[in-house]
Amino acid sequence: MSLPKTLAEDVSRNLVMVARLIDEDPEQAYAYSRIALRLASRVAAVREAAGFAAYATQKYSEALAEFRAAKRMTGSVELWPVMADCERGLGRPERAMAMAGEPEVQKLDKAGQVEMRLVAAGARRDMGQLDAAIVTLQSSELASNAVHPWTARLRYAYADALLAAGREDEAREWFGKALEADKDGSTDASDRLAEMDGVEFVDALDEDEDEGEADAASESAATAKGSEDTDEDRTSEA
Repeated sequence: MSLPKTLAEDVSRNLVMVARLIDEDPEQAYAYSRIALRLASRVAAVREAAGFAAYATQKYSEALAEFRAAKRMTGSVELWPVMADCERGLGRPERAMAMAGEPEVQKLDKAGQVEMRLVAAGARRDMGQLDAAIVTLQSSELASNAVHPWTARLRYAYADALLAAGREDEAREWFGKALEADKDGSTDASDRLAEMDGVEFVDALDEDEDEGEADAASESAATAKGSEDTDEDRTSEA
């Protein structure tokens, strides 16, 4: 659907702000998405952006409605995994599992299929089926040494499931593999490994601030002591 030039520019500006803010300030991104939605609710890209902004702010029912609308407009199944994850967010993991078995999954590209596997494993964990979650994540993609944009997250999810099952040695190994593949810091695998090894990180900046506060307190105490001594001297002289 095409929009008049001025309206299209207004919508575009709001979508740009959604994309820019969705990670660092999701509430503000959501506000911009609502503006775009009021201006052009019949544009699939607007519905999709509104869906992701709602998803980022955990408004799962609203996000699901927007994703469904975008899917109807485009006929694409690309949003299928995140739609299933919205079902998880709404406390309906069994629906997410049902979606994992639908024909739409076979139409997804490799990244989409891996994402669906992650959602399905999460749904298994939601239902208390930890061993089934581990099995769900075991796949040719997990076993492959090749690194793709989704590799770190897949290995991380597997490590996390292993750790939850008490299989610490295997979990440590897979957190390490996740870290090797995590070139853009999409996981906190390094922190999880450090936590397992009992390593505690101290923020140098906070430490400096604490030392500064301690020095200031000491200086203040010394000043107060000096003032007390002066008062005592004056009293003696009197």
